[in-house]
Amino acid sequence: MKVKVSRREHFNAAHRLHNPAWTAEKNQQVFGKCNNPNYHGHNYELVVSLIGEPNPDTGYVYDLKVLSDLIKENVLKKFDHKNLNLDTEYFKDINPTAENIAVMIWRILRQKIDSNLELKITLYETERNFVEYPAA
Repeated sequence: MKVKVSRREHFNAAHRLHNPAWTAEKNQQVFGKCNNPNYHGHNYELVVSLIGEPNPDTGYVYDLKVLSDLIKENVLKKFDHKNLNLDTEYFKDINPTAENIAVMIWRILRQKIDSNLELKITLYETERNFVEYPAA
């Protein structure tokens, strides 16, 4: 019997979508307003889900307070109110698209959560635009 538990958090961050191998014109054509050289920001909504069998002793798949603390320490502390391009080590060489941010959060948390639990990241960049990793 597998059960999915989820924790929702949010963070605010700025970024610029830019490929340094491209011309300014191509960057503008592909990324539009998101290529603003002065950056732009989002109020991200993050949902971290774990899927597994409940522990017979606790009834928990995972203690959601522990999950909340993990997210705060390992994601929010590093991303909230930051310029993702300039203030984090994670996106120095990676374009901070919503897709790449979700994958990076998954990689960060995967190291901290027992591998017998499936981990899924859902990241809302806006109310209408969101990504999920892994996709399946």
